[in-house]
Amino acid sequence: MRDAQAINLSWLLRLRWGAVVGQAAIILGVHFGLGMTQRLLPLFATIAVAAASNVALGLWARRERPIRERLLWAVMALDVVLLTVLLDLSGGPFNPFSALYLVHIALAAVVLRAGWTWALTGLAIASFGALFVDHLWFPSQGSELSSAHHPQHHIHDVRMHLEGMWAAFALAAGFIVYFVQRVTRALAAREAELVDARTAAARHEKLTALGTLAAGAAHELSTPLSTIAVAARELERQLMRKGSEAATLEDVQLIRQQVARCRDILTQMTLDAGASQGESMVELAPAALVEEALEGLPGRERVRTELDVRTREERELVPAHAFARAIRGVVKNALQASGPGAPVRLGLVREAAGWRLTVEDSGEGMPAEVLARAGEPFFTTKAPGEGMGLGLFLTRAVLEQLGGGLVLRSTPGQGTTVVLTWPAGGLRQSAALPAGTSRVKPEA
Repeated sequence: MRDAQAINLSWLLRLRWGAVVGQAAIILGVHFGLGMTQRLLPLFATIAVAAASNVALGLWARRERPIRERLLWAVMALDVVLLTVLLDLSGGPFNPFSALYLVHIALAAVVLRAGWTWALTGLAIASFGALFVDHLWFPSQGSELSSAHHPQHHIHDVRMHLEGMWAAFALAAGFIVYFVQRVTRALAAREAELVDARTAAARHEKLTALGTLAAGAAHELSTPLSTIAVAARELERQLMRKGSEAATLEDVQLIRQQVARCRDILTQMTLDAGASQGESMVELAPAALVEEALEGLPGRERVRTELDVRTREERELVPAHAFARAIRGVVKNALQASGPGAPVRLGLVREAAGWRLTVEDSGEGMPAEVLARAGEPFFTTKAPGEGMGLGLFLTRAVLEQLGGGLVLRSTPGQGTTVVLTWPAGGLRQSAALPAGTSRVKPEA
């Protein structure tokens, strides 16, 4: 898929070919149709420069090189200069086609950022002003404002009119750039909001589907798992009565352990996927929430906690179990990424907008391609049996349902930082949201 700059360049090439054809047609029509003699050679030489530059630009674009914004600006700046030359050769500021400067300015306001757009606007205003040097302030003999053709008072009135046109042009150019840029930014922001909303809706649908799948799997597998567990227990008792070898008993006990593990996995999937949506709210201090998340966690002694004093003084309304599991999953990932004995730092602070919990590991970090996919359901880089790739996805889902968000930052060789945010007062409002509604916080 082509990026925005490539699309802009392709349309710019088409517009420039249209301009080349249109300029040539107008010059020929004025010269032969209206009988107004024009200097055809320099005019068509200028048009030839525009055509040659467009051919070269088209050949360059086919090489699939990255297109820089300054390239688009340079092409538009060349077009402004060439338009100035054409106008200077055909009447200067008296030429009604000087209004075409505004076309270049409007186009720049749509495809370029503000800095480049204002630079092109300044060039267009200066170029239009340069036409007054030859044709208004220092007219040559035989020019439109030569005293041999018009009385002085008429020359003064025309000069004032043209100078007013130049001022009006500068004012109009400024208004066009300002308002088009504002509208373009507003539309881009709106589009970003729609993308975030669609992403949040897709995540909610996946979470609902996951909960349904987990509940269905737990229901369907509960009977065969129970049967296996009962049969394994009876077999164990018979082997013990017969005095069978210890290795055989260990195998039967392993079967029972694995059955119990299957039950735990199904139960945990069902709880993670659906409990946060149906769990009642509990009022407790954020520090207690962190303590509940860390309780009984393997490697708890390696977690270095730094809690703001207000985390024990203030109380918030949250789905405690779902929220604690979300924090626990992030800390567990950090412990696994850090390796044996390496510390993990956990910080919780109160900010103006709410709470920010930061978990930093001491691992190797994630490359860009892994970081981009982190948080997708069932995506994991862990060895088989060490995780299902649902932790970050479910954590983000819980936070977004409460009006918060999750941000990942990672640099290869420097570890990974996970930032969890949620509003202080917004949790009480989020508790009253209808099912399926979430407030999405854009990721920075």
